Amino acid sequence: MFLCLVLPSLPSIAQDISQAQKLLAQGDELAQKTFENEKALKSYLAALALESGNVEILWRLSRTYVDIGEHLPSATEAEKNAQLQTYEKSLEFANKAIAADPNNSMAYARRAIANGRIALFKGVWESLDLVKQTKADCEKAIALDGANNSAFYVLGRTHLKVCEKPRIVRWPLGLGWANLDDAVKNFEKAILIKPDFIMYRLDAARAFVERDEYDKARTHLSAISSLPTLDEDDDQFRREAKELLEKIRDK
Repeated sequence: MFLCLVLPSLPSIAQDISQAQKLLAQGDELAQKTFENEKALKSYLAALALESGNVEILWRLSRTYVDIGEHLPSATEAEKNAQLQTYEKSLEFANKAIAADPNNSMAYARRAIANGRIALFKGVWESLDLVKQTKADCEKAIALDGANNSAFYVLGRTHLKVCEKPRIVRWPLGLGWANLDDAVKNFEKAILIKPDFIMYRLDAARAFVERDEYDKARTHLSAISSLPTLDEDDDQFRREAKELLEKIRDK
């Protein structure tokens, strides 16, 4: 009798799990099809209330906070602080996802992305530990799942961004590892896994331009116009691709 009072019934637990999965699917539809990030956030939070330790919900919450943060206004100090807090919330959920399942590749990829956004916000050269953690988390994510396109892409982005400074400046800071060859290799791996994702091809093209490999850059840029919309910023990426293609037209 006492156990019946203190323990939830198995049917009740099963119902919670089933409802959480429905909310998860609903959140995915909102996040990836209609790009309604605030509504997706509500769905994921409702799912989390039913399954607080579900790593799939936790890393999606981390993703959603980044998606929201990227589109917040940042003209005033108050707005900038709100944006940073949103990225820090993303980091919080990424850490919770790793704690829930230390072998989940996407959890590490999402922490890499959250730390990357915070580093870009604060300034890469003022956030050296975050940059190093971003690289380490990408490599961990790839070790756990060699098909994690997000991890390959972020690792490529990290190499490309850090390469903006000469190696002689970076080396004493522990960032001598960054190089354009690895940026390109990681972008190409991400594209191989997910060839229709515009952002991957755009940044790969930028890396090829940095290496003066204009034909390879043009190949990616020319492909972008025919790719489907898979990200809410794809229209902007298409415009940037068109501008870059025009810029290197005679090179």
